[in-house]
Amino acid sequence: MNIAVYEFLTASGLGRDPQSPEHSLYREGRAMHDALVADFGRIPGCSVTSLRNLEDLPVNTELVVIAPESGGLLAECVQRTRSLLNATVEAIKLTGDKYRLAHHWRQQGIPTPATMTRPPSADDPFPLVWKPRDGAGSTNTFLIRDLAGWAAALSQCKANQDMILQPFVPGQPASVALLCGPRQVLPLRPTFQRLSDDDRLHYTGGELPLPESLAQRAVDLALRASACVPGLRGFVGVDLVLGERDDGSEDYAIEINPRLTTSYIGLRAVAAVNLAELVWRIARGEEVADEELRWHPHRICWTASGSVMQG
Repeated sequence: MNIAVYEFLTASGLGRDPQSPEHSLYREGRAMHDALVADFGRIPGCSVTSLRNLEDLPVNTELVVIAPESGGLLAECVQRTRSLLNATVEAIKLTGDKYRLAHHWRQQGIPTPATMTRPPSADDPFPLVWKPRDGAGSTNTFLIRDLAGWAAALSQCKANQDMILQPFVPGQPASVALLCGPRQVLPLRPTFQRLSDDDRLHYTGGELPLPESLAQRAVDLALRASACVPGLRGFVGVDLVLGERDDGSEDYAIEINPRLTTSYIGLRAVAAVNLAELVWRIARGEEVADEELRWHPHRICWTASGSVMQG
């Protein structure tokens, strides 16, 4: 069993400089890369390579690609390597386009905020969320409270960047990681998402466990949201907002990350099994029994850069 892990930001060095605008993505990428390499290395008989260049992929080696969806980067990497431990290129392109995914979900009856490609107007119901159509890691994401706030946000965005506009939906940000394969989709423990309170909605880390009532709602919606996206494979994250109503009628699916996400850092800390091994088995067509997925009863939180704390 030979595995290579390619994480774009650490391999390229993009964002390594703490002053770089991509530095937060670099820190998340490095944390995910290091965790995954360590976990694959714990599998008996598994040889793990940390890949710096896709052209250097050894023969007879399966590849895991971790890269932002921005600019089609993740899809390009997977297309070049035909990775069997990542989603298909078609699934990556659908989920990486937040406007296209939102409209696909609404056609399938999945609750998700209305999504538009136009700028805000005075008639819109503020607050609004304005973010890149293909962004990752909350980069250039803004909570817009009025037109003056939109003008300020506009001055901070890249020129000609495709943006989408959504009504802000109140509630608890959460995520559910799914291990996806041709024969099984296995949900892991749902997690809280912690976001910055400066109207930039930066991801700062996560926490688990959720109360059981919220956890079941999160899993149910994540499974519905992913079931209508063919080609998801490997580790997949579904971002949600859980509303106040106990019946889940105010819950919304926000986006799908068709790759390893930072929640892996927290989940591996409470898993009583090697999650990387489960990713491998399920992606290649095995079925994992429910009793194989065991958890320690810890309450933990983690930062985007990979630090884990109990309590």
